Parts: sequence; structure tokens; C-alpha cells
Amino acid sequence: MERTAWTVVGTLVLGLLACSGSDPHPGGADRHGEGHAAAEEAPKGPHGGRLLTSGDFELELAIFERGVPPEFRAWARQDGRPVPPTEVSLQVELARLGGRVDAISFAPERDYLRGDTVVAEPHSFEVSIEAKHEGEAYTWRYESFEGRTRIDPEVAASLGIETAVAGPAVLEDTVTVYGRIRANPERVREVRARFDGVVRGVHADAGSVVAKGDPLLTIESNESLNTYSISAPIGGVVTQRDANPGEDTSGRLLLTITDPSSVWADLAVFPRERGRVRPGSRVSIVPAAGGDLVTGVISTVEVLAKADQSVTARAVLPNPDGLLVPGTFVTAQITVGEHEVPLAVRREGLQAFRDFTVVYAQVGDQYEVRILELGREAKEYVEVLGGIEAGTHYVAANSYVIKADIEKSGASHDH
Repeated sequence: MERTAWTVVGTLVLGLLACSGSDPHPGGADRHGEGHAAAEEAPKGPHGGRLLTSGDFELELAIFERGVPPEFRAWARQDGRPVPPTEVSLQVELARLGGRVDAISFAPERDYLRGDTVVAEPHSFEVSIEAKHEGEAYTWRYESFEGRTRIDPEVAASLGIETAVAGPAVLEDTVTVYGRIRANPERVREVRARFDGVVRGVHADAGSVVAKGDPLLTIESNESLNTYSISAPIGGVVTQRDANPGEDTSGRLLLTITDPSSVWADLAVFPRERGRVRPGSRVSIVPAAGGDLVTGVISTVEVLAKADQSVTARAVLPNPDGLLVPGTFVTAQITVGEHEVPLAVRREGLQAFRDFTVVYAQVGDQYEVRILELGREAKEYVEVLGGIEAGTHYVAANSYVIKADIEKSGASHDH
């Protein structure tokens, strides 16, 4: 069933992309004319780099990253013979999505030219090369894209792709606890007769919804033999009925009314977290019946432990729709700390790319990976220590669509 559902989603994604009328993979081919083949057909040199030619002059340019941070290295040949690196000057510019340009200068080292700049991930850019040898100037341009795709705005909207802006956020440190919903004793009333007598009428059954002042019982007094009515002291639901016509009241409990609009959540907090949970801590609970989170604050943390060594942390919660049903078990998140960070992204937008965790930056109708260095995590956000700039628009919802389209392209890590 899961495979079938994924197939349907994938078919929809690919179909919508096809209908957009745009090329979703702008890096599919070099488009610079002289001496440039398509990216997937670019010739390779003996060191595994891209081979660039102009007449009898050849330049092999490769990203080298074995045991060192990624850097460009270049080897020159003329008439098939190696050219000493001291005889070649070389400059490379990398134009990245969003307008950033990395300028790289080269210096001779052993039998190659070595770039002076770490080539930051992703290795996705338009490459401009200027080389000089024996008074001759050589220029090349090509595209080397990875982790990038293009999707028309209309198609992106139809696929539910949503973006957010990377920036400061407040990370909430939470603990997960478990417990049970209880009726709020302050909203429970037990109904008894003021004067002992005989029950002559019962006007509400168990489960009946009553309003404050509604008649509940008619009692014939033993002393005066007059009848009097007992009215509902609060509005709510009749949760217990212990009276029938003809029975003596005898000071006993006759009816119980519970107002379900407010309930208690009794949550078990174990020793490891006990010192972090305090009165006033915010708490959020997902109703067992479904629906939106219900939020409140911890009002009491009991000081006596139960047999399982937990203490009860109690929250008084609004329950206007009755979704928090007394007696049901719940999972809760208690906020035990807050940390303001200068840069964060939404957890929902994170995806895996090669061995990295990424988000997809949006620039116009193009999307490209941003490889993140992550810090602290919270419920909704995760701190970013590097890999994306503040103010960058990134895909925060349905980012799997971008991931699927990039994977479909089969773009390689071109070195």
C-alpha cells in the first residue's frame, strides 16, 4: 500500500513538472560553444578532472579533496607534453546561485597549480576560467551544477511547496511525559437533599446535559410532607445517578454533575526530569480524539513520589470541545527552557543529500541545496551554525518534492 501511494505521488510530481513547460534541470548541458561538450560528456584528464582544450593547449581542472578541504588543482599540457606550472597563470571564478562569486587564484606547487580558496559545498556553479601561457590567453566557461533544479512558480504552488526565511528563532527545550486526563474536582458537584425525604421525581439521567438552575429532583420532605425541587448547582453532564422515585434520600449522594469544560492533566515526571519541571512551565497535549494541541501551564508539582518513583505534575486545561476525555491517556510536551539563537530553520524542511543534512534554498524559480552545520534542536526549529545565510528563502514544507526532482535528474558531483 505504501509503495502504491508513493508511486501515485511520484507520478503526480513528474507529471506536473512536465506540464510546466520548463527545463527542471538547467545544469543538464554546457551552452558555451567552442570546445565544450555536454556536462555528462565532458572529457576527463589523467587526474580525473575536466579537460579543457584550445588548439594545442590543454588545461585539466579538478576539485581535489582527498585528505584536505576541497580545492581546485590544475595541470597544463601543450602538444601533449606537460607544461611546468610556473609558466602558467590561472584565475577561476565560480558564480553561484544567488549572485555570489568566488574568485580563486592559483600558485605553482610541484607539478600542478593549486587554488588558494576552499571550494565550499555545494559544488554547484558557473565556472569561468582565464589562463595565460607564453603570451597567449585562454578562456573557458562551463556549468557544473549539483543539487539544483528549476520549477515554475505555478507548479511549485500546486505541489504545496512553501518557503520560509532563515533567521533568528527561539528554541524550546522540552521533555516528553505521559499521563492521564482527570475531571477537574473544582468543576464537579455532588447533589444531595437538604432535607431528608422521599424521591418523588428524577428529571435527569446519567449522560444528560444540564444547565445551571435546571430541575434535577423532586423531594417530599419527611418533616413537612411538602415537596421541593433540587436544581443543578452548575452546568455540565450528569456523570452519576443514584436516585430513583420512591427511594429515601437518607443524606446520601443522589446525582453527580461534572463540567467537562476544564480538566486536569496529571503527568508522571520521573527523577531525571524532576528538577526541570516547575509550576508555570508551559505544556502542550495532543487529545486522544485528535485535533489541535491544547496548551496550558503546570500548576502543581507534587512532592511525594509514587511507587514507580514518579511525581505528578498537574496542569489545568481548557476543554471547550470536550476532546480531552477524563480517563484517557495522553502524551505531553513540557517546556523546560528557551534559547534564542541567531539563525535557525524549520525541522520540517530538512532533507538528506549525499552524507549531509540540507535545506533547499530558493532563488526565483530555482532551488539548490544548502549543506548545513546544525546545533541545538527543538520541536519546530533547529539551530544552524553554518551553511546558509540569514535572510535566505528556503523550502520549509514539502521539501521532499524538490529532493525527488533533483534525484530524478541524476546530477553528479562533478570533480
